[in-house]
Amino acid sequence: MKHEVFSETPLLEIQDLTVGFADRRGFLMAANRVNLRLPKNYTLGVVGESGCGKSVTLRSLLGLVPYPGEVIAGSILWMGQDIQKMSKKELERIRGKEISMIFQDPTSCLNPVFSIGDQITEMLRVKLKMQRHKAFDRAIELLAHVGISSPERRLTEYPHQLSGGMRQRVMIAIAIASQPKLLLADEPTTALDVTIQDQILNLLANIREETGMSMILVSHDVGVVAQNADYVAVMYAGQIMERGNAQDVLHNPRHPYTRGLLNAIPKIEQVGQSGPLEPIPGQPPNLTELPPGCPFQPRCPYVKDDCTKVSMELDRPEPEHGTACCFVE
Repeated sequence: MKHEVFSETPLLEIQDLTVGFADRRGFLMAANRVNLRLPKNYTLGVVGESGCGKSVTLRSLLGLVPYPGEVIAGSILWMGQDIQKMSKKELERIRGKEISMIFQDPTSCLNPVFSIGDQITEMLRVKLKMQRHKAFDRAIELLAHVGISSPERRLTEYPHQLSGGMRQRVMIAIAIASQPKLLLADEPTTALDVTIQDQILNLLANIREETGMSMILVSHDVGVVAQNADYVAVMYAGQIMERGNAQDVLHNPRHPYTRGLLNAIPKIEQVGQSGPLEPIPGQPPNLTELPPGCPFQPRCPYVKDDCTKVSMELDRPEPEHGTACCFVE
């Protein structure tokens, strides 16, 4: 990624974002001082184990952090304007029109008592002020665009009548209906078989190329991010451990956690062999009981006494390949 792209005003800039949840065990930081920049026409991949804060970070961009979570500190600048300071009306104008989101589970996001046509046309009529017949025609075009055959018939059907892959395509159709500047994709291929996963990812890549929109792709699958992202941020325990150009981060990881994620991926040369994979030892930490310093130290094979004093500031500014590990060399 060229440095001059980052010298321009970014489409989205997240500064010291901190999101917390009150819990019986204490107060946990689901996202802790997250800093990210997204230029126009780029895809940012956010990768990490389940529970590391990826989805919460994504939801905070639209004010959708579930109760009892709340944004405690930091700012989210959308084309230079702080989303945190926007009124409810201003946020509603952006949500679904300038920034759209594809959620993990289309089954729970699509309303089971309304037809597919009703759900797509509602968005078109509310956000784009389309008349009913024009919205219906546009819905047919959208379903055809995302690869659903016989779109006129599908508009009359209900979510339970569609396969998982088709439901996800409907969610994508709804998300791109307003031609957003930014698409947030939260684990868009979860619970889909490998063939359908590939089709959905190719569809998103084609749409992005056609429209020039930017995308944030969240996944626990390093392979998915490697194939689709220009820039990568690796999260663990709510914090950014490493970020930079996708090729740099995934081919020359500078943080032990990133190395662990990559080592856990099955290799082609291992197919048919009986040797075990290399999982990261231990379990992700309890966010209410994080150790001082680097949260990865209990699982890190290179841990040192001074890891308890690490500030977790990345050692290089964006867009350079930065890491929070002070002992990388």
